[in-house]
Amino acid sequence: MSTSSPAPTTHTPSALQVEANGINIIPEGERHGTPRSLFWPWATASLSIFNISIAGLLVTFGMGFGPTALAAILGITASFFLVGQVSLAGKRASAPTLVISRAAFGIRGNAVPTLISYLTLVGWEIVVVGTTVMAATTVFSRLGWAHGAAVEAVVFVLVVLVVVAAGVYGFRLVTRFQTLVTIACTSMTLAFIALTLGNVNWASLSQPGEVSPAAFIGVVVVAAAAFGLGWTNSGADYSRYLPRASSGRAIVAWTTFGGSLVPIVLVVYGLMLVTSNPNLTGELSDNPIGALVDLLPTSALILLPFLLILSLGTTGGGAMNLYSSGLTLLTLGLRVSRAVAASIDGVLMTLGSVYLLWFAGSFFGPFEGFLIFLGVPLAAWAGAFIADAVSRRPDYAGNDLFDVTGRYGSIGWPALGSMIAGTMIGWGLVSADTSAFILAWQGFLFDALNVPAQSTWRASDIGVIVALLIGSAGTLLIGRARIARQES
Repeated sequence: MSTSSPAPTTHTPSALQVEANGINIIPEGERHGTPRSLFWPWATASLSIFNISIAGLLVTFGMGFGPTALAAILGITASFFLVGQVSLAGKRASAPTLVISRAAFGIRGNAVPTLISYLTLVGWEIVVVGTTVMAATTVFSRLGWAHGAAVEAVVFVLVVLVVVAAGVYGFRLVTRFQTLVTIACTSMTLAFIALTLGNVNWASLSQPGEVSPAAFIGVVVVAAAAFGLGWTNSGADYSRYLPRASSGRAIVAWTTFGGSLVPIVLVVYGLMLVTSNPNLTGELSDNPIGALVDLLPTSALILLPFLLILSLGTTGGGAMNLYSSGLTLLTLGLRVSRAVAASIDGVLMTLGSVYLLWFAGSFFGPFEGFLIFLGVPLAAWAGAFIADAVSRRPDYAGNDLFDVTGRYGSIGWPALGSMIAGTMIGWGLVSADTSAFILAWQGFLFDALNVPAQSTWRASDIGVIVALLIGSAGTLLIGRARIARQES
């Protein structure tokens, strides 16, 4: 049931009006837009120069520029295709992603993927705030302006306030904000590329590397985990506002295109830079923002626009994350308004960002560990969710998504069991970040299978793909009977 009265079809609410909708079904009168409108929020979600630094992770697999770029493009595109598939369910249910997930996992069983989803979203919010603050303080230091702990703290507070405000006001402000940000940031991104293009050694791009199936898969997995895979748990949060008659193919196409376009450009250009200057890889690992700032001339007329583009892009993506994580808290059963849930999430984001900025010893080590550790269960969930969604013929029964005695029941064992199995096996087939001792147990199946410590398969993180396949196949094979009973 909606928490607000349906708006007249001729009335467009103000972007500055706090959104009343929470995890309810969106009323018919409030469904608007076309699939094409999905391009803007998904394009802006990855429109951050920080994503150039992801290339520093990808080149560690040791392949040349061409194979690495091809694998990265494949991983990014495939991951946002998954987001597009999840978005289809938003049109059919007019509900947030993790509410729709109850159809597959059951009302209570859905708490497991919802918690994983929430941790993933909060993690990305922390990355957003951390990189934005690092950008501002690095630029100020480079220009010889006031910098240090006090300035860093002030910038930190401002960034948090912007992200929380956008997330609290909700869908209309986020989507309208994203359209303007996408246009502005695209222009400045092109300017950044033009200013740093002289750092590219074109001859080095044709130098061959050691290509292997394990290395290729590793690049695909890391690229997917760094981009679309982390957005699968939010895919329906924006498409739920589309009319039920919207084209499913258009929803998938615009989501995939909008989500993939920007990161492909940024990552490929990042690969050009790190291939040209191998030392840049280490610099990106220590300080991804500072390393990029060092490529620009020392001029306020250049560095300040650079700071603007990074800040707009990251805070835009952070607002999308905060909006979705607020909905996720409500799905877990928190009985407050969506705006209050987003505010609570903002507090957790703030605490995590404080740790990353002032207490963590490095950036890329914990970052990659976060991507893969949560990427495995998220992939297993996505496989189960999509398999369940494509198996359903009628649209979702909205009221039953909120009723434990309804057709979807308390626990959907086919999907939940497949997700748990995929997660456990997947964790056994990924490599652990050696700097994070709490993840040292990962890769236990490599040990059980006597895979040599020097094998490239240990670094391939193939467990993410295995988790996706197990979640999908298990739900398809043993979940059909449950779906047939629900639809009879």
